[in-house]
Amino acid sequence: MKTDIRAAVGAKFVEACRVLLPGLAAFALIGAGARAETVDEIIVQNIQARGGLEKLKAIRTLRTTVKFSDGSFRAEFRQENKRPGKVREEFIVQSMAQIQAYDGKTGWQISPFSGRKDPDLMSQDDMKSLIVDGDMDGPLVDYKEKGHVAELLGHDSMEGTDCYKIKLSMKNGDIRYYYLDTDSYLELKVEIQTTIRGALQESELYYGDYEQVNGIYYPFAVEQAQKGSSSRQQFSVEKIEQNVDLDDSLFTMPATKPEAKKPAAGK
Repeated sequence: MKTDIRAAVGAKFVEACRVLLPGLAAFALIGAGARAETVDEIIVQNIQARGGLEKLKAIRTLRTTVKFSDGSFRAEFRQENKRPGKVREEFIVQSMAQIQAYDGKTGWQISPFSGRKDPDLMSQDDMKSLIVDGDMDGPLVDYKEKGHVAELLGHDSMEGTDCYKIKLSMKNGDIRYYYLDTDSYLELKVEIQTTIRGALQESELYYGDYEQVNGIYYPFAVEQAQKGSSSRQQFSVEKIEQNVDLDDSLFTMPATKPEAKKPAAGK
């Protein structure tokens, strides 16, 4: 009798499992899917890690002062940003400054190291990176509204650190690969592919020594290299100033002074 009861209970248990286990498996898959992070969720985490969207948007102007070294060569780099999209960059060597600026519509430059002291208009290709630098929040913030497309490529290692790898296809045709630390969600590396005058150029940026300035985290150590090169140029951030007074004239192309006419011979 007991054997018959056990057999009946066993049969009912097996039947119950046949009914319940597929449902439990589906529930487990739903739960796993809910835990999986999408590209948008990771980008939101990156923005939060930097300080949050509200704090980023509260910055109206930004001035970054950087020391540059490449072997024995030393220089200073200064970048000034003002919303919406204005940027001015100065590369200073022994009191001489090469200037590139974008006022939201026009890009221009002064190149004293090439013997040119008057401002020149920049071509669309030459000012591509300058326009990106003018985006004070960075390309990942509001990327859809800016016309970019983001894709999560999974995980990758950056010098032994596990990272999320995000591909950003930008509106201007550039491709950027972001390596975000899976613990901090901050950028550790960005690979850039851009086409200048028909030629593909690939570079890499490495970020470290993150420090907080008024609630926002910035990398205070940056290294730049050509793709595949073991030689890196080193940038050390000296100072970051938020909401400083920056006049619009800093970003506007100066008027070229007309050359004085030479007196006619015999006068």
